[in-house]
Amino acid sequence: MKKKVVKITALVLVLLIGALLAIPVVLENKIGDLLKDKVNQSINGTFGFSEAKLSLIASFPNAELNIQDAYLINNAPFEGDTLFSARTLSLTMSVFELFNDAKDPLRIKRLGLDTAIVTVKVDADENANYDIATSAEGTSDPTESENAFSLELQEYALTNSKITYQDLTSETYLEVSEIDHVGSGDLSSTSSELETTTNALLSLVLDSTNYINKNPIELRATLGINLQENSYTFLKNEATINRLPLVFDGFVKLNEENQEMDIHFSTPSSEFKNFLAVLPETYAMEMSDVTTTGNFEVEGTIKGILDDAHIPMLNITVQSENASLKYASMPKTIDNIVINAAIINTSGLAKDTYAVLQKGAFSIDDDQFSVEAKIEDLQGNPQVDATMQAQMNLANIANAYPMEGATDLKGNLNGNISAQFDMASIEKKHYQNTRTLGQLTVTDFEITTEQFKHTIALNSLAMDFNPARVALKEMKGTMGDTDFEISGTITNLLGFLFNNENVEGNFNMMSDTFAVNNFMVTEESEDTTSETSEAVKIPSFLECSIRAQANTVLYDDLALKEVKGLLTIKDETVTISELTSSLFQGKLAVNGTVSTKNEEPTFEMNLGASDFRIGEAFSSLELFQLLAPAAKAVQGSMNTEINIAGNLNNDFSLNFTSITGNVLAEIFGTQLKPEQAQIVSALGNQLQFIKPENIKLDGLKTALSFENGRVQVKPFTVNYQDIDITVNGSHSFDQQLNYTATFNVPAKYLGSEVNTLIAKIDEEELQGLTVPVTATIGGMYTSPKVQTDLTSGIKNVTTQLVAIQKQKMLAKGKEQATDLIGSVLSGKSKTNDSLGSQSGAQKGVEGVLGTILGKGTQKQDTASQDTTTATRKDVVKESATSILGGLLRKKKKDTAKAKDTIN
Repeated sequence: MKKKVVKITALVLVLLIGALLAIPVVLENKIGDLLKDKVNQSINGTFGFSEAKLSLIASFPNAELNIQDAYLINNAPFEGDTLFSARTLSLTMSVFELFNDAKDPLRIKRLGLDTAIVTVKVDADENANYDIATSAEGTSDPTESENAFSLELQEYALTNSKITYQDLTSETYLEVSEIDHVGSGDLSSTSSELETTTNALLSLVLDSTNYINKNPIELRATLGINLQENSYTFLKNEATINRLPLVFDGFVKLNEENQEMDIHFSTPSSEFKNFLAVLPETYAMEMSDVTTTGNFEVEGTIKGILDDAHIPMLNITVQSENASLKYASMPKTIDNIVINAAIINTSGLAKDTYAVLQKGAFSIDDDQFSVEAKIEDLQGNPQVDATMQAQMNLANIANAYPMEGATDLKGNLNGNISAQFDMASIEKKHYQNTRTLGQLTVTDFEITTEQFKHTIALNSLAMDFNPARVALKEMKGTMGDTDFEISGTITNLLGFLFNNENVEGNFNMMSDTFAVNNFMVTEESEDTTSETSEAVKIPSFLECSIRAQANTVLYDDLALKEVKGLLTIKDETVTISELTSSLFQGKLAVNGTVSTKNEEPTFEMNLGASDFRIGEAFSSLELFQLLAPAAKAVQGSMNTEINIAGNLNNDFSLNFTSITGNVLAEIFGTQLKPEQAQIVSALGNQLQFIKPENIKLDGLKTALSFENGRVQVKPFTVNYQDIDITVNGSHSFDQQLNYTATFNVPAKYLGSEVNTLIAKIDEEELQGLTVPVTATIGGMYTSPKVQTDLTSGIKNVTTQLVAIQKQKMLAKGKEQATDLIGSVLSGKSKTNDSLGSQSGAQKGVEGVLGTILGKGTQKQDTASQDTTTATRKDVVKESATSILGGLLRKKKKDTAKAKDTIN
């Protein structure tokens, strides 16, 4: 019998274990589908997950459902946004819940979330993405609303989770990250206590100001929950927010029409160090070496009704009397700190909420600073009434408060300013409805910063505040080699301070010497001790005009004199208008723009120069050196117009690889110095009959364009005695040359053999014979390579002249010889003369000469045989002239006229 009982028991256990293993496999898909259906019926969105796993063993006698990669995605107006996601969502429930009908409620006992992310958004139209509950319109079944979940939670937990809240209407961003939260209690009963522990990091940004950035918060709270009355009571509650300890008690009751609350909170201790804990991170410093005295107390009551028409009454006070703080690294103490502030609402109407700073003050030695303010209608159109008084030795501030990146602060500040305004007038720019009065003066101000090499000094600064504008009466100062004196007006100071507007105004600036390099921002290199320039950014908040005038402006090695111009600043761009100056003993006019909106600064400029001394310009300006490497050999003056655009380096120097543009130039009163440019001297060395210093450049006009690091020079012609020289080609910014120079050389320069043959032939037409000699110029700026076809040209001409002389000797009479010379010079041949057929020698001469002179052989009509000798000579002369003109691709001009043209 015993054995039978054991066998039956063993069989039951096996069957039970088998069931525990088998049932999850059978039911987990059903449970997963049931859960999706239940949730999706209740929301205006999409809930889903990648996998559902059911276990009956891990939490027996309960069932545990683990959902992987859960998500909840919004519908319009936040379509596609993920409201909720979690790596793991675990639900613990009774085993019997697995066998419920789909219409029955699902009772959850434990909820766990791991790596959950909740993203709450409120858009500009005040739509909230968490408002996803479906309405129960049209249903008559009172039990249908219960056909969802029934929470019988005894425990819930969040681990490694994050909640973010972004409200575009109030420019609020709240983030609670790295959340570890545990709550336990019997939530299935009507009345219970919930024990909670929370650790997280808190970040808060209001109106672009970072008040809290990942500051740790701890909360240990015991909540009394009465589900029948829908009330929640704070029983034992301690919180630490950014090192500020708070205790609070009270209750919140959720009524059908409103929420009723009565909450009281306060700081458990009154150390002034508590104040430092609530400072925005933007203004707070390292507190570990700070010693404080005095008290700091926060106390508040929030009591009343919250509904569409009312808010709870508020009485929140912040007080500190006769406090002080001292940094261990600083020699002076900030004393007599007084803070007396409150946020108050006594009516329960939002419009009656106001904040008051009855007094905020501190002193350092005998220096005093105080401010008072009241802000009414906080929830509507805030009305501000504030005054500020200050009498400070700025050196005392530097000796009491650490100022990162700044040293040697000096000067005296005196101010007495009052302002009354409402935010609606500021937002609408109705500054006539505001009232600002007072004066601010600064004298003997000096500050040295890590960003600039030189100390910034203000001898005097005076500002007058009036309802219409702020007048900058004077600002005189120096920075390195720069002196400046600025005056002007600011038309919207309140809009800049309180409404994120740009600074709008008009200013005048005068300077005797203005050194641009003094204002370059520098940074220390990480791996060396050398300093490098950091990109200078034109402030995005500036929208003003500056009428500037300076006797001398220093930029790198340039000294611009008598500089005048208008600078208009807007949208991180400076527009330069009507800027004129003296430079290189001439005049310079500049119009254009410089912008720092992109990662690399960009510019577009039109430069007009007149009477520039060429030698000075090309020895001083790298741009000119790159555009015309041979120009530094030219002594004289020039007029030029340059259109250029591209990128700038961090120090606002040209990024030559990016620039494009074109140049028109005219030079006059010139003399060539070959020793100043190896390109010119190399050309003279290659062609012995040329003395480059005698080339005539006066009145020369040239045009060139540049792009992608290459300069293309349009053909131009210059004269050397009776030689026309045509130049064209290109070069690159990396000093590679690719030019040709064509010399139309008269035969008299080609040596004694050529001239002897011409004399023997004794024909007038041959006295003006020219031969095109081409010089190719390659290599680099510093080592140019010049090659010519002079030797082969002389050889070809000599061969032709010998052929002509031979034909002349063979010809029957001078008339036939003249016909032959004319035919050779004109590139024409006769098909029927007294000699009969044209000889092979004559054909060869014509072919060779035609090739060199760039003319093809043409057949001549037989009617031309009947012309007279005189007419034939005219034709010869005309043909020769035509050939010479063809060599230059134009008719030969009268030598009294200028030959320098832009082709």
